[in-house]
Amino acid sequence: QVQLVESGGGLVQPGGSLRLSCAASGSMLTLYTMGWYRQAPGKQRELVASIASVTSGGNTNYADSVKGRFTISRDNAKNSVDLQMNSLKHEDTAVYYCNAKIDSIGAIYWGHGTQVTVSS
Repeated sequence: QVQLVESGGGLVQPGGSLRLSCAASGSMLTLYTMGWYRQAPGKQRELVASIASVTSGGNTNYADSVKGRFTISRDNAKNSVDLQMNSLKHEDTAVYYCNAKIDSIGAIYWGHGTQVTVSS
């Protein structure tokens, strides 16, 4: 069982920055691929960024819409994964969810989400 708690959301002006954090608790967290997803009103939840498990090399993956603006990182000692978001745009407004998964065994966990609003 894995518990995920997001923090760091809020209201920011276009062009601004926010840093989201996800605190994870549970066992064998280094085996999980960690990710950030988002869901805007009326839209499906979509992958924003992910970072592979330590044993898989920790490779990162980004949605095209956020490449060059967002950076995902994980601190295995602190069991946390962060999403640094720069040059925010109106279309980045959404609820952001932290995710932990191991595809091979069908394990998947979600946080409750944190609201990010980009508005002037």
